[in-house]
Amino acid sequence: MATLTFVSRRRIRELNWPLLVGSIAATAIGLFVIQSAGLHTAEAHTAYRKQAVYAVLGIGIMFGCSVVDYRIWRRIAPYLYGLNLAALLAILVLPHTSHGAQRWIAIGPLIVQPSEPAKLFLAIAIAAMLCRSDYRKLTDMWLPLLATAVPAILILKQPDLGTTLVIMAILTAELYFGLRRIEDFLIYIGGLAAAATYVVSSHFLKPFQKARLLVFLNPKIDPQGVGYSLNQSKIAVGNGQWIGRGWHQGTQTQLNFVPEHATDFAFTVLAEEFGFLGVVVLLALYVTILVGGVQAMLAARDRFSFLLATGIVAMLCFHMIVNIGMTIGIMPITGIPLPFISYGGSAIVTDFAAIGILLNIYAQKDRLIARSEE
Repeated sequence: MATLTFVSRRRIRELNWPLLVGSIAATAIGLFVIQSAGLHTAEAHTAYRKQAVYAVLGIGIMFGCSVVDYRIWRRIAPYLYGLNLAALLAILVLPHTSHGAQRWIAIGPLIVQPSEPAKLFLAIAIAAMLCRSDYRKLTDMWLPLLATAVPAILILKQPDLGTTLVIMAILTAELYFGLRRIEDFLIYIGGLAAAATYVVSSHFLKPFQKARLLVFLNPKIDPQGVGYSLNQSKIAVGNGQWIGRGWHQGTQTQLNFVPEHATDFAFTVLAEEFGFLGVVVLLALYVTILVGGVQAMLAARDRFSFLLATGIVAMLCFHMIVNIGMTIGIMPITGIPLPFISYGGSAIVTDFAAIGILLNIYAQKDRLIARSEE
C-alpha cells in the first residue's frame, strides 16, 4: 500500500539537487525581474511582494509533494480530474475577467487560474489512464484522448491558446512513450495536425489570436497594432547586448514600451537589464532543471512514474521554449508564462508542485516496487 515516504537525514545527499537548486535559483531571479518590471507602477510595484509570498507557498508545496509517495497520485487521479473539470466549469459561474480573457475564479480577495494546475492534474490523469490498459491500438485510446479533449476545449474557449498547446505537448510526450507501436503515434500526430488546422481556421480562435499568428508569419504587418508587442520585445532584448543596461535601467521596461513585461514578456526585462550574460545564467538554470527532470525519468521504477515524469518535463520544457521563443520572434505569441520567472501565483505554485513530484520519483529510485502496484 502506498504510504507517505519521508526523506531521512541519511538520504539528504541523494536528493535531486539540480531540480531543487535550479528551481529556487530561477525563482530568485524572477523576483528581481518582477520588482524591476513594476518599479514605476503603483499596482505592479507590490507584485514582487505577492510573488515572494507565492514563491514561499510554492516551495512549501514542493517539499510537501516531495515526501508524498508518487503512487498516491495514481490512486486519486480520477478525483483530481473531477476537481479539474469542476474548477474549469466554475469559471463560467465565478469569472474574473482581465484583458478580455475569462480565465480566473474570484473567491473573495483570492484570484485563482484553474488552467495552471489543470496541466499538472492532466499529466497525472493521462499517466494513470495509460497504465490501465496495454493500448495496443490507437483506437483503444478513445478514453485518454476524450479525457484530454474536454478540458482542452474548455481552456481554449476562455480563450487560452497557450495552455491548450501545453496540454497537447504533455499528451504527446506521454503517448510517445506510452503507445506500443510507433505507427499509432504517427497516426496520432496526423490527427493532431488536422485538429490544429481546424482550430486555426474555425471560430475557436479569437480575432486577436489569429492576428498574432499572422504577425508571426509576417512581423511587418501592422507594427503599431498587433505587431507592437513583438517589435518592442525584440528591441528590449537587443538593447541588453552583452552585460545589460543594469537593474532598473532598461528603457523599454521602465518606460513601459513592452506590454505585460511582468508576466508574458518577463524575459525581455531580464534580457535588457542583465544582457546576454543574464540570459545565459537563466538558460543554464533551465538546463539544470530539465537535466534533473530527465534524471527523475530515468530513475522511475514503474510505468506510471516514468510517464508522469515525462509529462512534467514536457510541460516545463514547452513553457521555456515557447515563452522565450515568442519574445525573440521565433515562436507565435501565445501568452504562456515563463517558469519561475513570470508573475502569477497559480503558475509558480503549480511549477513547484511538479518539481516536488519529480523529487519524490527520483528519491525512490532504489526502492523496490511491488508488482501489484505497477
